[in-house]
Amino acid sequence: MPPAIRTLTSADELPEWLRALSVAFLRSPSVSDEEVAARAPFIEPARTQGAFDGGRCVGTFRTFSQEMTVPGGAALPSCAVTNVTVSPTHRRRSLLTRMMSGALAAAKERGDAFASLVSAEYPIYGRYGFGPAAWVAEWEVDVTRSGLDPRHSGPGDGGRVDIAEPEEIGRIGPALHERYRAQPHRQGVIDRPERWWRNLTGQLRYPGDEFTPPYHAVHRDERGEPQGFVSWTVHERWDGKLPQNRADVQYLTALTPAAERALWLFVLSIDWITRVRSGFRAPDDVLPLLLPDPRAAVLDTLADFLWLRPLDVPRMLEARGYPVEGALVLRLRDEAGLAGGSYRLEAGPDGATCKSTGESPDLTLDVAELGTIFLGDESAVRLASLGRAEEHREGAAESADLLFRTPRRAWCPDIF
Repeated sequence: MPPAIRTLTSADELPEWLRALSVAFLRSPSVSDEEVAARAPFIEPARTQGAFDGGRCVGTFRTFSQEMTVPGGAALPSCAVTNVTVSPTHRRRSLLTRMMSGALAAAKERGDAFASLVSAEYPIYGRYGFGPAAWVAEWEVDVTRSGLDPRHSGPGDGGRVDIAEPEEIGRIGPALHERYRAQPHRQGVIDRPERWWRNLTGQLRYPGDEFTPPYHAVHRDERGEPQGFVSWTVHERWDGKLPQNRADVQYLTALTPAAERALWLFVLSIDWITRVRSGFRAPDDVLPLLLPDPRAAVLDTLADFLWLRPLDVPRMLEARGYPVEGALVLRLRDEAGLAGGSYRLEAGPDGATCKSTGESPDLTLDVAELGTIFLGDESAVRLASLGRAEEHREGAAESADLLFRTPRRAWCPDIF
């Protein structure tokens, strides 16, 4: 008999489900009672699927509600997909396909605009209609050759940077993040529930969680209002009585360019820190060009990160902003039958309408490719040159690029 796919029916099944998750992610083959107790309140059984072979869980899959900012600053509801695993003993048996199909159908019925996930491996999710919508970059800065003034002592614009306790970050951080993700050019940024802040500040702990308490600092403007914060850890190392310590930035959120510059310069000027790892940042982050010698920032990672799966095309396209006036008829192929069809988009700086149409298309592409261009991070012209978009009207791909372009690249700061 093939493994049965079903949602969790009781809390008693959660330890076995978490064990399967841990094994597939190459972690401990056992799960403590403390971990189960810590994680249980944040897992919705009705949105948690397992593949069960007898009494053993051999596949895991979970979704939860998420809000994501789209170009222009509006937020749309997403079905966030996470904790996807199949045990090594049960690979290539269509378990993921069965779990994904049920989850996407439920998300469509629920009214989510799209589904979202962070892909551990590139080749897996395209066949389910997901496309890579935002990338991440990570730099390591050699502070000693960066050209920064070693006498730097703080912002010169009337603001200040203060060390903060976890309690303060838990108090002011949520409002800062909400203001940050509502900005027009922060597409791809997701909401952070209470659990996220409890994790960052060390309030949600269990044995073996590998938590290292971070340092925190807050930037305040000349009026004393918080405009950003940074969290980092330190890897300590000394060679021959000389410091070789590295600061690893976990999160840096800033509402203004001045706060962003001040927080980076603060971390880069900490005594005894000779290297700084940026953590995952937007591919067009200001960090390298903030340095007098940008070559001191070595690009360590540049990779796909956030993937989107369109579910409600009119809602998606009407919600985002557009820099120019234009009209485009899109034909979307969708093997799952969730979002396929032809749509006429009429858009401009004052808003957009998108409706099903019987008109001849200007551009045909798979639904996954719409996920790829939706946040403005990919070029339809480039997709056409790859054979992943088909022009039926000369210049249609270029028209799509003009409509979908954004001043800054999409970025999702959080793994989920």
